Amino acid sequence: PLSAKAVCRSGCSPAVVQMRDRILAAAHTGDLQTLMALMRANGGMPVFSHTQKQDPAAYWKENYPDSDGVEILSILISILETQPARIDAGTPQETYVWPYFARLPVKSLTPVQKVELFRVVTGSDYKQMLERGRYVFYQVGIGPDGTWRYFLASE
Repeated sequence: PLSAKAVCRSGCSPAVVQMRDRILAAAHTGDLQTLMALMRANGGMPVFSHTQKQDPAAYWKENYPDSDGVEILSILISILETQPARIDAGTPQETYVWPYFARLPVKSLTPVQKVELFRVVTGSDYKQMLERGRYVFYQVGIGPDGTWRYFLASE
Protein backbone atom coordinates (compact mmCIF):
# COMPACT_ATOMS: atom_id res chain seq x y z
CA PRO A 1 0.00 0.00 0.00
CA LEU A 2 1.02 3.58 -0.57
CA SER A 3 2.28 5.48 2.43
CA ALA A 4 0.00 8.10 3.91
CA LYS A 5 2.56 10.75 2.99
CA ALA A 6 2.47 9.68 -0.67
CA VAL A 7 -1.32 9.59 -0.68
CA CYS A 8 -1.83 12.88 1.12
CA ARG A 9 0.32 15.11 -1.04
CA SER A 10 -2.46 17.70 -0.67
CA GLY A 11 -1.50 18.02 2.99
CA CYS A 12 -3.93 15.93 5.00
CA SER A 13 -3.96 16.61 8.73
CA PRO A 14 -2.43 13.97 11.01
CA ALA A 15 -5.96 13.04 12.14
CA VAL A 16 -7.02 12.38 8.52
CA VAL A 17 -3.90 10.28 7.89
CA GLN A 18 -4.52 8.30 11.09
CA MET A 19 -8.17 7.56 10.20
CA ARG A 20 -7.24 6.55 6.65
CA ASP A 21 -4.60 4.19 8.03
CA ARG A 22 -7.08 2.73 10.56
CA ILE A 23 -9.67 2.13 7.82
CA LEU A 24 -7.05 0.47 5.61
CA ALA A 25 -5.86 -1.75 8.45
CA ALA A 26 -9.46 -2.83 9.17
CA ALA A 27 -10.17 -3.49 5.48
CA HIS A 28 -6.96 -5.54 5.11
CA THR A 29 -8.19 -7.97 7.80
CA GLY A 30 -10.82 -9.28 5.38
CA ASP A 31 -13.37 -9.14 8.22
CA LEU A 32 -16.46 -6.97 7.88
CA GLN A 33 -16.94 -6.95 11.66
CA THR A 34 -13.50 -5.37 12.16
CA LEU A 35 -14.49 -2.55 9.83
CA MET A 36 -17.87 -2.28 11.57
CA ALA A 37 -16.15 -1.88 14.95
CA LEU A 38 -14.12 1.02 13.55
CA MET A 39 -17.28 2.58 12.09
CA ARG A 40 -19.05 2.34 15.47
CA ALA A 41 -16.00 3.77 17.30
CA ASN A 42 -16.10 6.82 15.00
CA GLY A 43 -18.54 8.73 17.26
CA GLY A 44 -21.32 8.50 14.69
CA MET A 45 -21.88 5.87 12.02
CA PRO A 46 -20.40 7.05 8.70
CA VAL A 47 -23.01 7.26 5.95
CA PHE A 48 -22.75 4.00 4.00
CA SER A 49 -25.94 3.92 1.92
CA HIS A 50 -28.57 6.32 0.66
CA THR A 51 -31.17 4.65 2.89
CA GLN A 52 -29.18 3.68 6.04
CA LYS A 53 -31.97 1.16 6.70
CA GLN A 54 -29.75 -1.71 7.80
CA ASP A 55 -26.34 -2.21 9.31
CA PRO A 56 -23.44 -1.82 6.88
CA ALA A 57 -22.40 -5.50 6.93
CA ALA A 58 -25.94 -6.64 6.03
CA TYR A 59 -26.08 -3.99 3.30
CA TRP A 60 -22.76 -5.09 1.79
CA LYS A 61 -23.64 -8.79 2.00
CA GLU A 62 -26.87 -8.03 0.13
CA ASN A 63 -25.07 -5.94 -2.52
CA TYR A 64 -22.10 -8.31 -2.91
CA PRO A 65 -23.62 -11.76 -2.27
CA ASP A 66 -21.00 -13.67 -4.27
CA SER A 67 -18.30 -12.62 -1.79
CA ASP A 68 -20.55 -12.47 1.29
CA GLY A 69 -19.87 -8.72 1.33
CA VAL A 70 -16.08 -8.96 1.52
CA GLU A 71 -15.65 -7.43 -1.96
CA ILE A 72 -16.47 -4.05 -0.39
CA LEU A 73 -13.22 -4.24 1.60
CA SER A 74 -11.21 -4.55 -1.61
CA ILE A 75 -13.09 -1.58 -3.09
CA LEU A 76 -12.37 0.44 0.04
CA ILE A 77 -8.64 -0.38 -0.13
CA SER A 78 -8.44 0.51 -3.83
CA ILE A 79 -10.13 3.85 -3.24
CA LEU A 80 -7.98 4.79 -0.24
CA GLU A 81 -4.82 4.06 -2.23
CA THR A 82 -5.64 6.97 -4.56
CA GLN A 83 -5.05 10.66 -3.81
CA PRO A 84 -7.76 12.60 -1.97
CA ALA A 85 -9.37 15.85 -3.03
CA ARG A 86 -9.79 18.52 -0.36
CA ILE A 87 -13.21 20.09 -0.69
CA ASP A 88 -14.89 23.01 1.08
CA ALA A 89 -11.57 23.99 2.71
CA GLY A 90 -11.92 26.30 5.69
CA THR A 91 -15.63 25.59 6.18
CA PRO A 92 -17.40 23.24 8.62
CA GLN A 93 -18.04 20.95 5.62
CA GLU A 94 -14.31 20.63 4.81
CA THR A 95 -13.68 17.03 3.77
CA TYR A 96 -10.91 14.96 2.25
CA VAL A 97 -12.55 12.85 -0.45
CA TRP A 98 -11.12 9.70 -1.99
CA PRO A 99 -10.69 9.17 -4.89
CA TYR A 100 -9.73 12.68 -6.00
CA PHE A 101 -10.96 11.98 -9.55
CA ALA A 102 -14.51 11.72 -8.22
CA ARG A 103 -14.35 15.52 -8.19
CA LEU A 104 -13.06 15.89 -11.76
CA PRO A 105 -15.02 15.82 -15.03
CA VAL A 106 -14.60 12.23 -16.27
CA LYS A 107 -14.09 13.39 -19.85
CA SER A 108 -11.12 15.55 -18.81
CA LEU A 109 -9.08 12.81 -17.11
CA THR A 110 -5.51 12.50 -18.37
CA PRO A 111 -4.12 9.10 -19.40
CA VAL A 112 -2.35 8.82 -16.03
CA GLN A 113 -5.59 9.64 -14.19
CA LYS A 114 -7.48 7.07 -16.27
CA VAL A 115 -5.01 4.39 -15.20
CA GLU A 116 -5.73 5.34 -11.56
CA LEU A 117 -9.48 5.26 -12.29
CA PHE A 118 -9.24 1.77 -13.82
CA ARG A 119 -7.61 0.50 -10.62
CA VAL A 120 -10.98 1.28 -9.02
CA VAL A 121 -13.60 0.71 -11.75
CA THR A 122 -14.10 -1.38 -14.89
CA GLY A 123 -14.19 -0.23 -18.48
CA SER A 124 -17.97 -0.63 -18.58
CA ASP A 125 -18.25 1.50 -15.41
CA TYR A 126 -16.15 4.15 -17.15
CA LYS A 127 -18.38 4.07 -20.23
CA GLN A 128 -21.44 4.64 -18.01
CA MET A 129 -19.64 7.50 -16.27
CA LEU A 130 -18.91 9.12 -19.63
CA GLU A 131 -22.60 8.83 -20.51
CA ARG A 132 -23.63 10.33 -17.16
CA GLY A 133 -20.89 12.95 -17.30
CA ARG A 134 -19.47 12.22 -13.85
CA TYR A 135 -17.85 9.68 -11.54
CA VAL A 136 -20.42 7.27 -10.13
CA PHE A 137 -18.87 4.78 -7.74
CA TYR A 138 -17.72 4.67 -4.14
CA GLN A 139 -16.21 7.63 -2.34
CA VAL A 140 -14.73 7.98 1.15
CA GLY A 141 -14.97 11.24 3.08
CA ILE A 142 -12.92 12.08 6.17
CA GLY A 143 -13.19 15.38 8.03
CA PRO A 144 -10.04 17.36 8.94
CA ASP A 145 -10.52 16.22 12.57
CA GLY A 146 -10.29 12.57 11.50
CA THR A 147 -14.03 11.85 11.62
CA TRP A 148 -14.97 9.25 9.03
CA ARG A 149 -18.01 10.89 7.39
CA TYR A 150 -18.99 8.50 4.63
CA PHE A 151 -18.20 5.52 2.43
CA LEU A 152 -20.87 5.79 -0.17
CA ALA A 153 -21.56 5.00 -3.81
CA SER A 154 -22.67 8.09 -5.67
CA GLU A 155 -25.86 7.77 -7.65
